[in-house]
Amino acid sequence: MKIRVMMIIASLSALALFFGCSSTPKVSRVDADTQTDLSGYWNDTDVRIVCESLINDCLGSARVAQFQTQKGRIPVVIVGTFKNDSDEHIDTSIITKKMETAILNSGKADFVASKSERTELRDERQEQQAFASEETAKALANETGADFMMIGSVKTIVDKAGKTATRTYFVYGELVDLESNRKIWMGENSEIKKVIKTPSAKL
Repeated sequence: MKIRVMMIIASLSALALFFGCSSTPKVSRVDADTQTDLSGYWNDTDVRIVCESLINDCLGSARVAQFQTQKGRIPVVIVGTFKNDSDEHIDTSIITKKMETAILNSGKADFVASKSERTELRDERQEQQAFASEETAKALANETGADFMMIGSVKTIVDKAGKTATRTYFVYGELVDLESNRKIWMGENSEIKKVIKTPSAKL
């Protein structure tokens, strides 16, 4: 009897240990604007802060306003490549999409399709010439040309001492005149600086 009781207790203990060590992750939903810093690396909050800052600075610059006054219309912009020159993996396509959204929603500039998007659009227009009615087929060689291209890069400076490190992000943006290659605006955001303390010295 005593052995049986001990076996039951051992079985219950094993079950409790099994469920206590379950690998099922605990998930909780948070607001999309909630600032989360788990690893200390580049994240969605950083993207939002940087893109809003650079776009507001760019579209509010004197030379962009001068263009509108001289031409009598808002500029047409295309977002080019943002290079990742940092020491970590950063998906810069998220930065370019955020930039595109901010430019379009600002109402201060028009925006045209990117290089990869234009290829698909041109294929569609070409097919329309053969298969769509004359009344609805869209004309070839009637695209809106961009006045400026926005390009940029992400760089990092890492400073370490023992198990503590600081990561500072420098995000640069440039607005370039597509006809003359003149840079009419340059901006920098270095607001993102993080102090990371870790049990491991490796960061």
